[in-house]
Amino acid sequence: MRDLLLLYLKKPQIAAALGLILGILIGLLWGWVIQPVQWVNATPAVLRPDLQEDYLRMAIDSFRLRLDPNQAAHRWEALGPVAPSIYRRLLENAAPEERLAVEAYGSLIRKVFGEQALQERPASQKGLNWARVVLVVGLILVLAVAVGGGLYLFRLLRKGPKVVTPAMQARELSRQAERTDYQAMGVAPPVAQVLTTYVLGDNLYDESFSIESPAGKFLGEYGVGISKVIGVGDPKRVTALEVWLYDQGDIKTATTVLMSRHAYQDASIRAELEAKGELALIQPGGEYMLETANLQLLAKVVDLEYGEGPLPPESFFERVTLELAVWQKNV
Repeated sequence: MRDLLLLYLKKPQIAAALGLILGILIGLLWGWVIQPVQWVNATPAVLRPDLQEDYLRMAIDSFRLRLDPNQAAHRWEALGPVAPSIYRRLLENAAPEERLAVEAYGSLIRKVFGEQALQERPASQKGLNWARVVLVVGLILVLAVAVGGGLYLFRLLRKGPKVVTPAMQARELSRQAERTDYQAMGVAPPVAQVLTTYVLGDNLYDESFSIESPAGKFLGEYGVGISKVIGVGDPKRVTALEVWLYDQGDIKTATTVLMSRHAYQDASIRAELEAKGELALIQPGGEYMLETANLQLLAKVVDLEYGEGPLPPESFFERVTLELAVWQKNV
């Protein structure tokens, strides 16, 4: 499953869709939960209608008690375009003892702002709450994009990969292979142990792994990769693999070249590969030891199959599975 997800993430359209959905979710989380919008020093124009009515009623009561025309006019302006309609409701619903105060407040507004100040605007002139409209439309678009992206990814995941690559085949073969239980054999468990597979067609095969002590100290690295190919064309026909061991406390890297039978018997190929390291004929079940000052690496051939074609017999690999295990020396 992990390999399948990694394969999908390499596709630009899937990575972009995931990035968009993740960005939207993070943005919503940040804007609604972590750091939501906080209104500071807002005017009564943004209150609910019932609260705006309470506000104007308090403004009228304040004017009746203090007779401050400047403050009364300022509070009227703070209500914005809805002030005339709210005033009209208060006047129509006012009790007899309150009506005089409401009318007195209205008279002040006429004197300050003119007769038209108490006239309700036509419905066409009462502007829409554009902020709310934009918010609702934005949320709809966000949800549409998130749902669309989710459906798109769901369809892609249901289809499965169109092509099973050699690298994917190799990882599956390594996963199915059984590791050696050295501890059950009475041998100290290695500090590092992996199974790795080369499959014909994996032209970029080159595996490397770090080595750490049980305490987490970096000791070195080890790996395996293509050493030599024969023939021409694609895919490359690999005739030799090289296993290497790097020791942090040593000046040299130990290397063993695992050669096909044809390559091992070919004097020119042997001469070419001698400079890379120790030469060895690869065989099913074969074991090959690499040593440095502080480390030992045992390479075991778990599976070996030669390819068939116009090249000489047993000259290139169809697949090779190796188990690489590393121990510290003198511990």
